[in-house]
Amino acid sequence: MTMEARVGVVVEGGQRALNSATASAVHNGVVDAGSRKLLQQPPQTQSCHQQHHQSNKQKQEHSDAASHLIAGGIAGAFSKTCTAPLARLTILFQIQGMQSETAILTSPSIWREASRIVNEEGFRAFWKGNLVTVAHRIPYSAVNFYVFGEYNKLLHSNPILQRYKGNASLDVLVHFVSGGLAGITAASATYPLDLVRTRLSAQRNAMYYQGVGHAFRTICREEGFWGLYKGLGATLLGVGPSLAISFATYESLKTFWQSHRPSDSQVVVSLACGGLSGIASSTATFPLDLVRRRMQLEGAGGRARVYNTGLFGTFKHIFKTEGMRGLYRGILPEYYKVVPGVGIAFMTFETLKMFLSPVPNR
Repeated sequence: MTMEARVGVVVEGGQRALNSATASAVHNGVVDAGSRKLLQQPPQTQSCHQQHHQSNKQKQEHSDAASHLIAGGIAGAFSKTCTAPLARLTILFQIQGMQSETAILTSPSIWREASRIVNEEGFRAFWKGNLVTVAHRIPYSAVNFYVFGEYNKLLHSNPILQRYKGNASLDVLVHFVSGGLAGITAASATYPLDLVRTRLSAQRNAMYYQGVGHAFRTICREEGFWGLYKGLGATLLGVGPSLAISFATYESLKTFWQSHRPSDSQVVVSLACGGLSGIASSTATFPLDLVRRRMQLEGAGGRARVYNTGLFGTFKHIFKTEGMRGLYRGILPEYYKVVPGVGIAFMTFETLKMFLSPVPNR
């Protein structure tokens, strides 16, 4: 009996083990089959998810591009309209010395010239040429801000530069290069409008150009198509470094400020950093801007040419006849203009960009 009981226990235990093994095998088979089924399904599901994610990403990129273009265009137009009176004063100061009739301010005074404009031309004359300024500034600023972001992304995606990701000096360099390239791109695309704006703003009582369309037609008829690109070389030499310094200074100051005072208003930060970046860029590149303005006005209104030696010859002529001070003629109204102007541009751009950018899908 004892032996039979033991055998029964052994048999019963073996049976349980066998049943357990069978159940385990069945369970594992089911799991394996399920796993195989799941492994077979994900490629389609994953592909669908990837397509959906890629589609959302493309929509987000298009939306970001549109918001950058719109925000940049509005920011530029708003900034230029706010500072148009000072911009006109800067141009009138810059062109002194070109012709005897324009060299009337023997002792330059912003207040005196502003009073003259009001008395002789009326208050609205401060915005003379502002329509073409806005027409120029909308595409210029839109392209400028947009391509700055694109150049930034392009440079940061460079495999060599990615090795130094997070390096503050490299970030400044990338902003500098991106800003310079953005300025050159935008200036080249919109230069004829800039030239027409300058000529309209430089007119005093004698109105040789009767508006934007008339100015375009007259310049093309009298000076040829390439007359619309007079001074482009000086512009590109000036705008490249100017925008490079401006964007690099702005981004560096903003990063430094926000790292120390993260709770400060974005509007205040953008306005202050933009103003300081404007001072830095204007101081460095103002002589080139002055040379550019004078070259743009060569032959304007059918008058005789003053400079016949190209960019560097013009620079040398001004320095020889008017000295270093002549190369910075009009810098004071330029400062008055550029501090609020650049500050307003960056502030408006940052604000509109946040307002127009959609909330990313999670």
